Amino acid sequence: MNQNILLVEDDGSISEMVINCLSKEGFSITLARDGEEALRLFGEQSYALVLLDLMLPYLNGMDFLKKIREHSRVPVLIVSAKDSEVDKALGLGFGADDYIAKPFSLIELTARVKSAIRRATEYSNAGGSASHSPKIITVKDVTMDIDNIRLTKHGREIHLTAKEWSILKLLFTYPRKIFTKEQIYRSVWGDEYYGDENIINVHMSRLRDKVEDHPSSPEYIKTIWGIGYKLGDFQE
Repeated sequence: MNQNILLVEDDGSISEMVINCLSKEGFSITLARDGEEALRLFGEQSYALVLLDLMLPYLNGMDFLKKIREHSRVPVLIVSAKDSEVDKALGLGFGADDYIAKPFSLIELTARVKSAIRRATEYSNAGGSASHSPKIITVKDVTMDIDNIRLTKHGREIHLTAKEWSILKLLFTYPRKIFTKEQIYRSVWGDEYYGDENIINVHMSRLRDKVEDHPSSPEYIKTIWGIGYKLGDFQE
């Protein structure tokens, strides 16, 4: 299993702390001190995860993320001192898998790193077995091919990130259940919920943009105010 992590961080004290911590957990860490170096290193080796600061010299974190997302789905965990809702939404909107604000607990960082790698591994391996017929779930015009990790609407394929797929699969599998944000986070991220609702909100918004005909008036992903989310009700 790939245990290589690309750490993109220009603060020497933080880099040293993270490298020491994650190395003890068995990870191999490659350090990039600016966005351009990170882009070069990313092209030279495969990584299980990228730990990405936003404020970087030469090429900022957002531009780096946009460039690698053109051809890679590697999990990206944003680690940044900028903790505004705008930065969180922007980072996640460009394809980051999670966000942790500085200063952070090394225990929390380690847990989030392991969770992101585990989820990505499960996502990539989910279609590996062909020993049984594919499981198909169809809700109105949307079809999920579980074994082959394929989502279509009116026969047109919709490309989801690993997190988006897991969220939608959860709703499709339990169509009558209302999920709280904490339940979604624990199920999809496989980690303790720290009350950061924005991570869930942004993923739901992007999922609606891909699945719904009218994202502002969703049919498939319903918000149950004060509780959470559920799959929409469709008449047979």
